[in-house]
Amino acid sequence: QVQLVESGGGLVQPGGSLRLSCAASGVIVDDYAVDWYRQGAGERREWVATISRAGTTVYTTSVKGRFIVSRDSTKNTVYLQMNMLQPEDTAVYSCVIGRNRGQGTQVTVSG
Repeated sequence: QVQLVESGGGLVQPGGSLRLSCAASGVIVDDYAVDWYRQGAGERREWVATISRAGTTVYTTSVKGRFIVSRDSTKNTVYLQMNMLQPEDTAVYSCVIGRNRGQGTQVTVSG
């Protein structure tokens, strides 16, 4: 059974940073592309970034240059480093592998 558990969200001031984690079990993150999505209150779910099996990374335009997706094979975990956060980045962030999605972690940029 695949389980994805996100963590690392919280409240941060504009310009701050957070690192989100997506810990996987029942699946090896190296064997799949892993996506990050986010959904703000009352908004549609938005794709944020992907790390491919080969390690190639792609980002939606609004986060390019600010967010970095990576993975640690030894921990079977994918990360989303978020820098220069802005209020519009406020959302629940979740990771996705195939049809499996975690419960998400709340990121709030305010202050």
